Amino acid sequence: MGLRTRTKVIIGIASGVVVVGAAAAIAGPVIYANTVNGQAAAAPSVSAGTSGGAGKLSASEADGTWTSTGDSFAGYRVHEVLQGQDVNVVGRTKDVEGTAEVSDGSLTKATVTVQVAKISTPEAARDEYFRNTALQTDQHPTATFTLTEPVDVSGALDGATQDVTLTGTMDLHGVEKPVTADAQVAVAKDGTVQVAGSIPITFEDYGVQAPSLGFVTVDPKGSVEFSLDLDK
Repeated sequence: MGLRTRTKVIIGIASGVVVVGAAAAIAGPVIYANTVNGQAAAAPSVSAGTSGGAGKLSASEADGTWTSTGDSFAGYRVHEVLQGQDVNVVGRTKDVEGTAEVSDGSLTKATVTVQVAKISTPEAARDEYFRNTALQTDQHPTATFTLTEPVDVSGALDGATQDVTLTGTMDLHGVEKPVTADAQVAVAKDGTVQVAGSIPITFEDYGVQAPSLGFVTVDPKGSVEFSLDLDK
C-alpha cells in the first residue's frame, strides 16, 4: 500500500506501529483492513513434518547445547480497531540468536535474543516509527527472553508434538519483566528441534502507551511470537 501521499498519520506502539495515510482514507477502512489482515502471517507453530515427519531423540542424543539456525524468526502481533474494522499487524525478523540446554529429558536453560531494529512489516514507514520512536532501538537494540524454570520435554523427544509452558523473563525496551510463553516442541525426522509459541505482553509494562486517537484504537496488549529451529 502506498503511503507517500499528502497526509500521513503514524501511530506507534511498543511492539508495532500502525500507519494510516491518506491512501487508507481514500480506499476506505474496510479495504485497508482487508489489505493489512491479508499481509499478516499466521501464528507460528511447529512444522516438523516438513523435514519428513516427526522424529525421536534418545536421552544421549538430546543432551547438550542446541543453537538456533537461520530458519528461526521472532516478532510481534498487535490488534487495532480502525473506524470499526479489526486490523491485525504482524512484524518479523530472522535476526534471532537462541541457545537451549537439554539434560535428562528437560530443557534446563534457554536464551533467545532478537534484534528489534530488524523487525519489519510490509510498511517501511511503520517500521521506521517502530524503531526510532516506539522502542528507541538506538538505545535498546535487542529484546531477550531467558528461561528461569526447567521444562520437561521428554514427550517431544519421544516423537510427539508437546505443549509446554516456558517460564522466564523478558527484557524489552530496557525493562525486564517475568513472563510465560505457551509453546510447542517437536523433533523433526532429521533430528533438529523446533520450538514455537507466543508471549503475551502489556505495552505499558515496558514503558510505552498504546495510542487511542478516536478513529483508531490499539489494544493495550499484544504478543511476542517466535519460531526456533534448533540444531546441535
